[in-house]
Amino acid sequence: MLRRRRSAGNIATPTTPNSTGLPPAVAHLLGQPGISNATTAAAPPASNSNAAAHRIRLVPHLDSRRSLKFEAIGRDIREGDPPLRIGRFTDRTGLGLAAVNALGSNKLAFKSKVVSRAHAEIWAEQGGVFYIRDTKSSSGTFLNHIRLSPANSESRPFQIKDGDILQLGVDYQGGTEDIYKSVKIRIELGREWQSAANAFNTNALKNLKSLASAVAGPKPGAKAVPKSSIPDCCICLFGVTIRQALFIAPCSHTFHYKCIRPLLETHHPAFSCPLCRTFADLDDDVEVEMDPAFEDDDSAVED
Repeated sequence: MLRRRRSAGNIATPTTPNSTGLPPAVAHLLGQPGISNATTAAAPPASNSNAAAHRIRLVPHLDSRRSLKFEAIGRDIREGDPPLRIGRFTDRTGLGLAAVNALGSNKLAFKSKVVSRAHAEIWAEQGGVFYIRDTKSSSGTFLNHIRLSPANSESRPFQIKDGDILQLGVDYQGGTEDIYKSVKIRIELGREWQSAANAFNTNALKNLKSLASAVAGPKPGAKAVPKSSIPDCCICLFGVTIRQALFIAPCSHTFHYKCIRPLLETHHPAFSCPLCRTFADLDDDVEVEMDPAFEDDDSAVED
């Protein structure tokens, strides 16, 4: 009887299964207060194919000549889509840097040795809110001049907003060569309205046409042309009127060519509007179909 009781005392009691799939020691630590599973908390949400797509554009930050030049990169991301993985360009496919970034993939590459192969990643969450985190890069990821994490350490997610400045790595050997320059990026979010006809750009075009009509003189029997309401040049603060060389930016802001010329020559063909900071490539193709909204405005001015 004594032996049976002793053996019965050694029967294993049932235990609750480890739902986390982690070793018992690790699961025990995660259960203690103050310690959380950071990997699970930082993971992007599951993909939702029915969610609306949100536009993000990575454009060069034109602050100095030392920053690395690259073509603007745009992507449409839905909530839960795979993160955009940012890293160093390696010419294994033979397509070239521009072709790789032009593809609709989730990989963005920059031709700089200060950028790690797996440097950072960007994703979207509910409400079109974008986040970025450093994925153990060696030279660091900087958001508005603040480093996200130490070298070779993964950072927590940080929210990014329109107009934020993102820097990948730091200049090596003074950044005298492009391959050793850091990548400085300006984030553009929610600017889809600028690429189509809107009240601002249609009105700006109408004002310019009214200037041309004033020079040519009104036709007999034609309606009086309304007075132009083009804002003054924001650089010299003088008025924009007839018999002047003007520069119209793709965002429809107008400047005196004499005033804007130094800015055009500094980073040509890249251009960042001094008013709204919208980035544009001045060498973009101009052979596009005319928007009906602009055609209607043209006929209205002629009448």
